[in-house]
Amino acid sequence: MQGCGNDYIYVDASVYDIKDPSAVARAWSDRHKGIGSDGLVLIGRSMIPQADYSMRIFNADGSEAMMCGNASRCVGKYLYERSQGSEAWRVKSGETVIRLQTLSGIKLLYLHIVDGIVESVTVDMGEPLLENDQQFVPCGEALPAGTFVSMGNPHYVIFVDDVEAVDVAAEGFKLENHPAFPERCNIEFATPLEGVVIRTRVWERGSGITQACGTGACATAVAAALTGEAGRTSHIVMDGGTLDIEWRETDNHVLMTGPAEFVFDGEAEIP
Repeated sequence: MQGCGNDYIYVDASVYDIKDPSAVARAWSDRHKGIGSDGLVLIGRSMIPQADYSMRIFNADGSEAMMCGNASRCVGKYLYERSQGSEAWRVKSGETVIRLQTLSGIKLLYLHIVDGIVESVTVDMGEPLLENDQQFVPCGEALPAGTFVSMGNPHYVIFVDDVEAVDVAAEGFKLENHPAFPERCNIEFATPLEGVVIRTRVWERGSGITQACGTGACATAVAAALTGEAGRTSHIVMDGGTLDIEWRETDNHVLMTGPAEFVFDGEAEIP
């Protein structure tokens, strides 16, 4: 499945047991020798009563991610339209809200359904955190000016005059592994355009350049509001598509709305 080009392989963990998801993510994500993806997502039962389902995300390098906005939308679509297993496991027809357990907390998914099809999903991403809690390591090379925002995973947003001119591969890799981020960091390069449109390119921790990043879009919108580049509503245009972001004043929560699509179904041997 893919959300704005951010593509993951999804496995229904209520049916299939993946004992070493890190190894499987590395093997299957290889775009030449595997299936090809930005990573692996396991959809499972929630271990706590406050949530309905769970999601675990493994990047292409095998590292486990805390949260992924694009993946959470795809999980919502999958659960509503195609979930396997027992009848009790499936989302009931007419239900439009899913409580999803992630490593960064419970996220609410609001399904926008037309004729039985989930056309888009709004995810309540919760409140952004604005302080880098990773232990800073002094070094000779200072970080370029930017804004740190955590959306359950760390992001560093840099506003530039022309995002298309940025060497995202070189700069993203260097900044992901900057000593200021001992646990590494997701990097966004962004250029505000007319109105509330912000053009953004993404370097994801553990995956490299991706077509889109849901938490990165949220982080970019928050950073834009904090720096005066935009208000509390933004359209974040990434390589793979556009996400609509609202940083709600009433409760400080960030809402992300965007599409989710099936690409193909198949079978693969577990390495």
